[in-house]
Amino acid sequence: MADAAEAPDTPALRALENLGIDYEVTVHGPVRSLEEAADARGIDPYQVLKTLVVRRGDGDFLFVLVPGDRQISWPKLRDQLGVSRLSMPDKDVARDVTGYERGTITPFGATTAWPVIADRLIVSREGPVSIGGGAHGVAASLHPAVLVEVLGATVADVTEQA
Repeated sequence: MADAAEAPDTPALRALENLGIDYEVTVHGPVRSLEEAADARGIDPYQVLKTLVVRRGDGDFLFVLVPGDRQISWPKLRDQLGVSRLSMPDKDVARDVTGYERGTITPFGATTAWPVIADRLIVSREGPVSIGGGAHGVAASLHPAVLVEVLGATVADVTEQA
């Protein structure tokens, strides 16, 4: 793990700093898998959060936070949102609506503060969670309850086993 002073300056890390909450920055080299990311961050794979951008409609997006060992359950997410159709934007649209390229997307410091849904397992499992820090190989670890609170996230059962 690296000191925050070694981390690149990203909108995500600036947003975290401005919140005044406890978090720890990890800077590591390229990773090719969930297991490599978890190992580089010194945590279990379930503690690595994936931030997925989901489109509800034209110009209407949200962030879904998913534990690393899980995937979105589309029926559960549609039911939670009360919609019949959802989709994932392509990489260019995702970058346009968040300010981040795929692999670096995080709700922190995004160009638009889209609503956030956090899977219930994020707050029910042990230990901190690690979320992207806005650049490849950069992550921020923090307490899951703090993450949910500062993002104003809705906690719901929206995933299934990967």
